Amino acid sequence: MGAQQRIFRQRIKDTQSTKKITRAMELIASSRIVKAQAAVKATEPYARALQDALTLAASHANVNHPLINAPENPKRAAILLITADRGLAGAYSSNAIKEAERLAGRLRERNLTPVNYIVGRKGVSFYKFRERPIEESWAGFSDNPKYQNAKEISERLLRDFVELPDDEGVDEIHIVYTHFVNRVVQEPRVIRVVPLDIVDEVVDTASGEGIHGGDEKGGTAVWPLYDFEPDAATTLDALLPRYIEHLVHVALLESAASEHAARQRAMKSATDNAEDLIKRYTRQANQARQAEITQEISEIVGGADALSSAN
Repeated sequence: MGAQQRIFRQRIKDTQSTKKITRAMELIASSRIVKAQAAVKATEPYARALQDALTLAASHANVNHPLINAPENPKRAAILLITADRGLAGAYSSNAIKEAERLAGRLRERNLTPVNYIVGRKGVSFYKFRERPIEESWAGFSDNPKYQNAKEISERLLRDFVELPDDEGVDEIHIVYTHFVNRVVQEPRVIRVVPLDIVDEVVDTASGEGIHGGDEKGGTAVWPLYDFEPDAATTLDALLPRYIEHLVHVALLESAASEHAARQRAMKSATDNAEDLIKRYTRQANQARQAEITQEISEIVGGADALSSAN
C-alpha cells in the first residue's frame, strides 16, 4: 500500500505543477486580450476616414482600376488564411481552417482555382501534412502582429494580383480570419478584399440629398468634398493599396485578440481540470492510506490472537 500512496502523491505533485503553468498562461492571455482589443479600436478612426475618401474618389472618378473592376473571366483566387503560431488555444486554428476549406469549395464551384497564402505555423503544418500547395507563408507574429507584417503580406498579394500574368497571378483576394466578438465568442469570417465593391450613390441636387451619413440624433451629416491632386486615378493608385494593407492589418489584429481569448478559455478549462484531478488523486491517496492503516490494524489484531492462542 505504501507504494500505491507514493504513486498518488507523485501524480498530485505533477498535476499541481501543470496547474501552475496553465494558470500562468491563462493570466498572460487575459492581459494580452486587453492590448489586442485596444489595438483594434485604435484603427477605427483611420479606417472610417480612409473608406470615406476611397468611396468618394471611386464614385466620382471614371477610371478603370484593376482593384475595383472585376475581370471578365477569373481563373484563380487567393485565400489568405490566418491561424496561430502556437497551440493550446482550443479550436481557434481548426475553426479558421474549416472556414478556409468551405471557401475553397465555393470557389471551385465557380470554376476558380484556390491559391493558398498562410499566416501561422498551425495552418502551414495542416497544409504541408496533407501535401497541399502553399504559395507563400508567414509565421512568428500571429499573437502580436505589427503593421509592417500586414504591409509585407499585402504587397505580396497585390503583386500577384496586379503584376503577374493570368496563369500565375490571382484574380480575387479573400481573407479568412477570426472575428473577436467577446471573450467567449470568436467567429471565423471571410471577406473579399479585391475586387472592391464600390457603391455609387445618386445625388439629388434639388432636394439637397446625396452622399451623407447619419448622426446619433437621427440627422444628416454631409460628407466632405475632396479635390484630387493631381487627379482621381493617381489618388486611387495611392489609396487602394493602403486600404488593402489596412484590411489585412485589422484581420491580423482581430485574429490575435481571438487567439488570446481562445487560449485563455482553454487554459482556464485546463486549470479547472487539474483541480478536479488533484481532488480525485487526494481522495484516492486517502483511501489507500486508510486501507493501509486498516490492514496494519488487522495484522496486529491477528498477531495478538495468535499469541493468545499459543499461550
